[in-house]
Amino acid sequence: MTNRVCPWWLGYFLINPLRRLWYKPETILRPFVTEGMLVLEPGCGMGYFTLDIARLVGPHGRVVAIDLQPRMLTGLQRRARKAGVAGRIDARLAERDMLGVDDLAGAVDFALVFAVVHELPDQRRFFLEMHQALKAGGKILIAEPKGHVTESKFRASLEAAATLGFQLKEAPVIGGSRTAVLERS
Repeated sequence: MTNRVCPWWLGYFLINPLRRLWYKPETILRPFVTEGMLVLEPGCGMGYFTLDIARLVGPHGRVVAIDLQPRMLTGLQRRARKAGVAGRIDARLAERDMLGVDDLAGAVDFALVFAVVHELPDQRRFFLEMHQALKAGGKILIAEPKGHVTESKFRASLEAAATLGFQLKEAPVIGGSRTAVLERS
């Protein structure tokens, strides 16, 4: 894996409304996110999914959105204020090798990991942090782009997660993506 990180300026293309013709955030998230949840979104970028997650968790829920790049988070915060959901979003700057979510231990209901795992330098460490943050029975939806991630590399990622106690529950259909829903046992 090359572990290249999506450049910040590409974030503007990723929030383009035309992307909704291919990926409809609410349709993808509705089966997993309900009002009042605590949702973790590593690699949130400028918030293509984040704003919809914030709407779905409602006023009593919270989204912890994490990215490596300050400019991505600045874009997310601006868009969240404009959408009226900024109070539901905790935007955090990650370090290259860790999320920094120790304060969430055992509290997260659901995590969305969309086109992120292939960019990570240490997938096992990532899944360990996710395992520690999730509640027992908490789920992760992983979606990796087929154009960047081969089937064998995707399986290797899932195997790394399985060694830490994640169980594969389903593989929802998301166009152009290799997907898995993992549950923390």
